[in-house]
Amino acid sequence: MIDKISYSPMNVLSSVQPKGNSGEGAADLSKKFGDFLNNAITNLNVQQQQVDQLNTSFIKGELSDVHQLTIASEKASLGLELTVQVRNKVLDAYQEMMRMQL
Repeated sequence: MIDKISYSPMNVLSSVQPKGNSGEGAADLSKKFGDFLNNAITNLNVQQQQVDQLNTSFIKGELSDVHQLTIASEKASLGLELTVQVRNKVLDAYQEMMRMQL
Protein backbone atom coordinates (compact mmCIF):
# COMPACT_ATOMS: atom_id res chain seq x y z
CA MET A 1 0.00 0.00 0.00
CA ILE A 2 1.16 3.53 -0.70
CA ASP A 3 1.81 5.67 2.36
CA LYS A 4 0.40 9.17 2.48
CA ILE A 5 3.03 11.85 2.02
CA SER A 6 2.48 14.83 4.24
CA TYR A 7 3.96 18.16 3.30
CA SER A 8 4.94 20.35 6.18
CA PRO A 9 6.92 23.47 5.20
CA MET A 10 8.09 24.01 8.76
CA ASN A 11 9.79 20.61 8.83
CA VAL A 12 11.56 21.36 5.57
CA LEU A 13 12.73 24.76 6.80
CA SER A 14 13.93 23.40 10.12
CA SER A 15 16.35 21.08 8.35
CA VAL A 16 17.83 24.05 6.47
CA GLN A 17 18.20 26.35 9.46
CA PRO A 18 21.57 26.41 11.19
CA LYS A 19 21.61 24.49 14.47
CA GLY A 20 23.41 27.26 16.30
CA ASN A 21 27.07 28.07 16.57
CA SER A 22 28.89 24.76 16.59
CA GLY A 23 32.23 26.46 17.12
CA GLU A 24 33.61 25.29 13.80
CA GLY A 25 35.34 27.86 11.68
CA ALA A 26 36.12 27.89 8.00
CA ALA A 27 39.48 26.21 8.63
CA ASP A 28 37.84 23.30 10.46
CA LEU A 29 35.22 22.86 7.76
CA SER A 30 37.81 22.99 4.98
CA LYS A 31 39.88 20.38 6.83
CA LYS A 32 36.83 18.12 7.12
CA PHE A 33 36.07 18.60 3.44
CA GLY A 34 39.70 17.85 2.56
CA ASP A 35 39.61 14.70 4.68
CA PHE A 36 36.39 13.66 2.96
CA LEU A 37 37.97 14.12 -0.47
CA ASN A 38 41.13 12.25 0.56
CA ASN A 39 39.04 9.33 1.84
CA ALA A 40 37.04 9.28 -1.41
CA ILE A 41 40.22 9.20 -3.51
CA THR A 42 41.68 6.47 -1.29
CA ASN A 43 38.52 4.37 -1.69
CA LEU A 44 38.64 4.89 -5.45
CA ASN A 45 42.27 3.75 -5.50
CA VAL A 46 41.38 0.63 -3.46
CA GLN A 47 38.60 -0.20 -5.93
CA GLN A 48 41.01 0.14 -8.84
CA GLN A 49 43.54 -2.12 -7.10
CA GLN A 50 40.82 -4.75 -6.57
CA VAL A 51 39.96 -4.59 -10.27
CA ASP A 52 43.63 -5.02 -11.17
CA GLN A 53 43.90 -8.01 -8.83
CA LEU A 54 40.75 -9.62 -10.24
CA ASN A 55 41.99 -8.95 -13.78
CA THR A 56 45.32 -10.65 -13.01
CA SER A 57 43.48 -13.61 -11.48
CA PHE A 58 41.27 -13.85 -14.56
CA ILE A 59 44.26 -13.80 -16.91
CA LYS A 60 45.98 -16.55 -14.89
CA GLY A 61 42.81 -18.66 -15.04
CA GLU A 62 42.24 -18.55 -11.27
CA LEU A 63 38.97 -16.62 -11.53
CA SER A 64 36.10 -18.67 -12.94
CA ASP A 65 33.35 -16.09 -12.36
CA VAL A 66 33.74 -13.27 -14.88
CA HIS A 67 30.81 -11.41 -13.34
CA GLN A 68 32.90 -10.45 -10.32
CA LEU A 69 35.46 -8.81 -12.59
CA THR A 70 32.78 -7.02 -14.61
CA ILE A 71 30.97 -5.71 -11.54
CA ALA A 72 34.17 -4.52 -9.87
CA SER A 73 35.28 -2.87 -13.09
CA GLU A 74 31.99 -1.01 -13.48
CA LYS A 75 32.06 0.13 -9.84
CA ALA A 76 35.55 1.53 -10.32
CA SER A 77 34.54 3.18 -13.60
CA LEU A 78 31.48 4.82 -12.05
CA GLY A 79 33.54 5.96 -9.08
CA LEU A 80 36.06 7.57 -11.40
CA GLU A 81 33.31 9.28 -13.40
CA LEU A 82 31.77 10.63 -10.19
CA THR A 83 35.15 11.90 -9.00
CA VAL A 84 35.77 13.70 -12.28
CA GLN A 85 32.30 15.29 -12.21
CA VAL A 86 32.75 16.46 -8.61
CA ARG A 87 36.15 17.91 -9.53
CA ASN A 88 34.58 19.75 -12.48
CA LYS A 89 31.82 21.19 -10.30
CA VAL A 90 34.32 22.34 -7.66
CA LEU A 91 36.46 24.02 -10.32
CA ASP A 92 33.38 25.70 -11.82
CA ALA A 93 32.37 26.99 -8.40
CA TYR A 94 35.90 28.28 -7.76
CA GLN A 95 36.01 30.04 -11.12
CA GLU A 96 32.59 31.56 -10.49
CA MET A 97 33.77 32.89 -7.13
CA MET A 98 36.85 34.39 -8.75
CA ARG A 99 34.65 36.23 -11.26
CA MET A 100 32.59 37.83 -8.51
CA GLN A 101 33.02 41.53 -8.00
CA LEU A 102 33.15 42.88 -4.49
